[in-house]
Amino acid sequence: MPYSNLFSFLEGSMKKASKPLLSSKLKAQSSKEALIEREEKAASRYPFHEISPHLDIKISPRAKRMALRVETKERSIKLVIPKRASINSAYEFALKNKDWIKQTIAEIPSQIEFTHGTKIPVLGKDRTININYNSTLRKTDISLNNNEIIVFTNKEDASSRIKRFLINLAKTELSALAHEKAEMIDKNIQKIDVKDTVSRWGSCSHDGKISFSWRLIFAPAEAMDYVVAHEVAHLSHLDHSPAFWKVCEALSKQYGKGSGWMRKNSGELMRYGS
Repeated sequence: MPYSNLFSFLEGSMKKASKPLLSSKLKAQSSKEALIEREEKAASRYPFHEISPHLDIKISPRAKRMALRVETKERSIKLVIPKRASINSAYEFALKNKDWIKQTIAEIPSQIEFTHGTKIPVLGKDRTININYNSTLRKTDISLNNNEIIVFTNKEDASSRIKRFLINLAKTELSALAHEKAEMIDKNIQKIDVKDTVSRWGSCSHDGKISFSWRLIFAPAEAMDYVVAHEVAHLSHLDHSPAFWKVCEALSKQYGKGSGWMRKNSGELMRYGS
């Protein structure tokens, strides 16, 4: 077949093959837009804001039942509504739990910003942020010592620089710990990512990619160790079978203590920074 005809044939095949994929993407986008539109209509027709100005609604195609989810970082409560549920029943559900919503909002601790003099836990030890401002400095320099996070900066608001420093520190520490534990079970990690997740502290995919929340930098050593052990154990078992938990315990000497801390206190990790 001549090259010109071959190119035309391949181009035509690619166009045909891309149509179902494009159609699928358009359908997904259309479905998402429809859910957002329904959420907006629900918020305008029903006085959810009178129950609490901190109550948000989320219509989910995957949810099987209505649920109230605490969003610590945003200091709000999210009402998750199944796609097939009526908005009226969702409003009645929220109204029934009005007192719980208000009490829970009141109990959410305030955010702790990265400002001068603020004390935050980093790698299991409380450290005070010490910001030294100098407009003549060419760049921001941040370092960690036993008791302080020392910042030299030309920025009047250095919070974003401090956050970036802590994210990079988290990636370094979590990566080193994860690779160390992977060697213990003779497994390889393909890639490690550090993200600002709100629902998971870590995850492991079938192809050996692991991700962690950077906010684990604020957790005690035993808690960080437990989360890393948990995800690395998934390199051997992508489930939560007895065999998985056996590997998990072998990888973390303080597995029970770390697990207990995360179960009781993990919400505290969302308080730091914006």
